[in-house]
Amino acid sequence: MAAYHATRLAALQAGMVEHHLDGLLVASLANIRYLTGFSGSNALAFVPGRGSVALFTDFRYQTQVIDEVAESVRVVIATNSLWTELWAYLPTVAAVEVVGFESAHLLHRDFERLLDDGARWQWRPARELVESLRERKDAGEVALIEVAAAMATRALAATLPRIEPGQSETAIAGVLEKALRDEGSEGFPFATIVASGPRSALPHARSSAKIVELGEFLLLDFGAIHDGYCSDITRTVVVGRASPEQHAFYDAVRAAQEKACAEVRAGMRGHEADAIAREYLKEAGLAEGFGHSLGHGIGLEVHEGPRLASTADAILPLDAVVTVEPGVYRAGWGGVRIEDDVLLSAAGPRRLTDFPRELLELL
Repeated sequence: MAAYHATRLAALQAGMVEHHLDGLLVASLANIRYLTGFSGSNALAFVPGRGSVALFTDFRYQTQVIDEVAESVRVVIATNSLWTELWAYLPTVAAVEVVGFESAHLLHRDFERLLDDGARWQWRPARELVESLRERKDAGEVALIEVAAAMATRALAATLPRIEPGQSETAIAGVLEKALRDEGSEGFPFATIVASGPRSALPHARSSAKIVELGEFLLLDFGAIHDGYCSDITRTVVVGRASPEQHAFYDAVRAAQEKACAEVRAGMRGHEADAIAREYLKEAGLAEGFGHSLGHGIGLEVHEGPRLASTADAILPLDAVVTVEPGVYRAGWGGVRIEDDVLLSAAGPRRLTDFPRELLELL
């Protein structure tokens, strides 16, 4: 991964020149991992306009950091606080006057440190300098997401045969999460959603003590993590036999999802991608039940850029990995969402989550 990190650093430093920054203070742990490979929970990084990154962390990670980051990264193990080490380090870096900081990630108390202890430098808010680079995935990142996607789909395949009426949503979530761990997932990108019957109409339901009953929709939204990279998949099934109404409802969402997965392209604007599924569901008379966006980027974080939404004007970059997840919900009755992770490659969209999309009846 060292070559990838060097390429990312060079791209960031080129962006810093465009923004007239002599340096950038990075506080987001996801951004630090993207630039250096370090996965610890306490760190700051300073990126100069030229030269190598300086990474500040604490004693707990002094062995881990050596294993994870390239030799070109200057590692400082703080004996007091990360900020004390940063203020001692910055004066040693030549030609640094104007420094950017990640305004979306820096706490107010830490911003006050910039004004007080860092008063000798000019501080400028910098938004999404690293995040914009993260939207486009390199080959190494795509490979990691593919592994996480395979973990998730295998876990789902192992879980579905174990589901039956009379189980609670939380019990099913436990079975699914154990299957994810058995497949090697490092953790869960978000709290696993298992929602049945009327609760499947809650787009971000929490798994509850509700008992799953025969003939209900069962929505499962979950993911896996591999080497820090996430997958995110949703499938909706019926426990028992599906009614004609459930079939028709499901088939409309499935057709919208299939159309969006086939037609979304790098170079589109986010609202254009969103409109693919939204217009289909509008023609089917279901647009009012589709209240959230079509999808989002995925990578080191389960929700990152780009956005596929009716309000998103930014262009979808080549080699972004995005979710395509139209959902339609009817309060008091149920809902259907189908979600896949899709690579926007030069050859067109390619699904990374390979699992059946036709309505499954768990008999």
